[in-house]
Amino acid sequence: MTELEIQKDENRGRLLDNEHWSDVLIQAMPYFKQWVGKTVVVKYGGNAMLNEDLKQAVMKDIVLLNTIGVKVVLVHGGGPEINKMLERIGKESKFVNGLRYTDAETMEIVQMVLTGKLNKDIVGLLLQEGGRAVGLSGVDSGLLRAKKIDKNGADLGFVGEVTQVHPEIINDLLEKDFIPVISTVALGETGDQSRYNINADTAAAKIAVALKAEKFVQLTNVAGVLKDVNDPKSLITRIPMPTVPQLIENGTIAGGMIPKVECCMIALKGGVPRTHIIDGRVPHSLLIEMFSDRGIGTMIY
Repeated sequence: MTELEIQKDENRGRLLDNEHWSDVLIQAMPYFKQWVGKTVVVKYGGNAMLNEDLKQAVMKDIVLLNTIGVKVVLVHGGGPEINKMLERIGKESKFVNGLRYTDAETMEIVQMVLTGKLNKDIVGLLLQEGGRAVGLSGVDSGLLRAKKIDKNGADLGFVGEVTQVHPEIINDLLEKDFIPVISTVALGETGDQSRYNINADTAAAKIAVALKAEKFVQLTNVAGVLKDVNDPKSLITRIPMPTVPQLIENGTIAGGMIPKVECCMIALKGGVPRTHIIDGRVPHSLLIEMFSDRGIGTMIY
């Protein structure tokens, strides 16, 4: 341990004395009891997936949740990694109306990166932290079925929309206390053997519905829904579902936040009681949300 690390460790120790530590644990205890045996679906992406320290913090959070009996399902994207691989082979990334155009060659890269590299990297990190993780894609056991979509009449290639979720394999793993780690490549519907590139946020919401999850959490690169996008202190901590259309209409929910909120709406309408958009840039944001009175980010309910 370096002198700087020793100093940081000593500083952390001085921040909370024994009395404060006991207060923290006492406050967390009811939440531990509340979540044991419940299913939580976490969509993992953004900065938390790129920054090594944040990545380690997320893995520690998930292993801790699993250790105390929370059934955690991790659904991940991987846009930046796909972009890097396309650059390496000299292929330009193309987007149509905000969605990646996915021709046959790009689909091969998407499947290779998501299911072959990133998925196994995440599983390996969870194993290093003492977790029991298993990597899956939407193709495994027919977990995700999809149909080809277009966007405003534009051809997007092999970009799909989830039409069916068959969660049996996830439930089997959860019953055995494994952490399923899911990449969002899907099979076509019956008779269609194509593979489809699926938006990870939407897939995670539909998986949460199929699992009858108690909570759906999206880790993002922002604090949550803000009244003023230039003021992080303007965070809206709680949004009742009926007020969402008005917030979109008046511009409070705008830009890239709209699809994230729409995914929360998919989960809520499907029976998931709580949905959250939280800041993946904050270390251990998942634990802060689940085990403290203060919470973090925006809850849509």
